[in-house]
Amino acid sequence: MNQRIVITGLGCISPIGNDVATTWQKLLDSQSGVAPITHYDTSDYVCKIAAEVKEFDGRSLFGARGARRMDRGTQFALAAAQQAVQDANLVINEANRERIGAVIGTGIGGIQTLYDQFHNFMKRGPSRVSPFLVPMMLPDTPGSTIAINLGIRGTNFAIVTACATGTNAIGEASEIIQRGQTDVMLAGGCDAAIVPLAMASLSKMGAMSSFNGDPTRASRPFNLDRTGFVMGEGAAVLVLESFEHAQSRGAQILAELVGYGSNNDAFHISAPAENGAGAALCMRMALDTANITPTDIDYINAHGTGTPLNDKSETAAIKTVFGEDAYQIPVSSTKSMTGHLLGAAGALEALFAIKVIQDSVMPATINYEIPDPECDLDYIPNQPRPKEVEYVMSNSFGFGGHNATLILRKFEEAKL
Repeated sequence: MNQRIVITGLGCISPIGNDVATTWQKLLDSQSGVAPITHYDTSDYVCKIAAEVKEFDGRSLFGARGARRMDRGTQFALAAAQQAVQDANLVINEANRERIGAVIGTGIGGIQTLYDQFHNFMKRGPSRVSPFLVPMMLPDTPGSTIAINLGIRGTNFAIVTACATGTNAIGEASEIIQRGQTDVMLAGGCDAAIVPLAMASLSKMGAMSSFNGDPTRASRPFNLDRTGFVMGEGAAVLVLESFEHAQSRGAQILAELVGYGSNNDAFHISAPAENGAGAALCMRMALDTANITPTDIDYINAHGTGTPLNDKSETAAIKTVFGEDAYQIPVSSTKSMTGHLLGAAGALEALFAIKVIQDSVMPATINYEIPDPECDLDYIPNQPRPKEVEYVMSNSFGFGGHNATLILRKFEEAKL
């Protein structure tokens, strides 16, 4: 990367907290956000658990009318963006609004709106379908809603790369700043797909956890008896700026984005490539753009979904890239506590990577009880671990073979 890209603000709505401070503290307390589903009656469903966002009231934030015209995922995104802008102490006005943009992605879009309006259509006929159905379900609506509410007029589009979306959004936003099109970008992802149709489909696919015990123990990345991922929901948004712009306005700098890789397996619509070949190439791309060696990485926030194939292939990819040093690098999956936020997952995990850099503590992989011989790295089992870090890698992989990796660095003004 030629121009230095720094992060100056963070915001999130997650299954373990509706702001960054609460979410981070619960993560360090190794608290799970997984519980019985409350969004709908699960009597006829195989999967009865999820990591829902709790005590979120869009009406109190945006008014009854405003909330009614936004899908739940868009509400999450707007709330996270507002938090991030406030955290960055970013004043948006006529003088700078055309140099501030947004890349906000979603893996599925407004599926709750689509599901609700389809039922409305079937029961009450075409005349009763909401005129807001299409704009509410479009993947680009969260970003455009943020732009309208915050008054930003710079580059604005959506990234859709399944579960790699949030990571790609951050990486592509940094490229826009690199090109000189903007000075500031809001970047991240959102999803709210704890919806009967989506849950039924993913259960039928065999991707979701079939664990029927204590819900907080259901998300079990890298554990031998893992059976699949646990659906989550939420949003995370980061404020990215050129270093020069952040410096000129005296902004706090939380971390620096130094590496980004993105590629595709071209292998299978839902399964990762054998031995994690595509993921390994993606990690190497990120290391190359960061101009560092594998031994520089101090911690990896893994994609770590808890599916049998993903965890095995990601472990293999890490070994391919890091060799014997892979056994010396702490790796954890925060999805063990948050569940899988789909398009928001990578953005939330990048946020966690920044907090690791700031607070010198690495979150655990909870529910790690029975080691898998094919997943034999240091997964920071069950309790967080203090460690001062300089470089953190964050991985995201999605259906369709999408791979994305970010490398974040502790900020030092004099660092070349």
